[in-house]
Amino acid sequence: MKKIAITLVALFTISCLAISQSIIVSETPAITQLVEKHIELNRAKLTIDGWRIQLFATTDRSKLEGARGTFINRYPNIPVDWVHASPWYRLRAGAFATKLEATRMLNSLKIYYPDAYLAKDKIKTAELLNSRI
Repeated sequence: MKKIAITLVALFTISCLAISQSIIVSETPAITQLVEKHIELNRAKLTIDGWRIQLFATTDRSKLEGARGTFINRYPNIPVDWVHASPWYRLRAGAFATKLEATRMLNSLKIYYPDAYLAKDKIKTAELLNSRI
């Protein structure tokens, strides 16, 4: 019992000391300028490297449009679009910043799209913010 009381008093003392301390951070103007420049460059960036889920690929555009319509009916909250790189039409869903986020969604889509896989892509920052479900 005595050990518990001593431990509690020690913890209380340490927490009081930690609360009463304050930290002052000062930086040189050069560091401030670098941070501001970094923020400015990031705001000017329109795309980031991200991930999408490729659901379907075909050379027939009408099949692609049918698959797109079916996907929209099943998953109305997930953005979907297609890309054409001759001769292939590729149906891709989502806009994810990390592979982990994309993998979570891929696992849930595998029910209807067993051949779906992750694809790296340039993601517009506005599109990325709108894809949160």
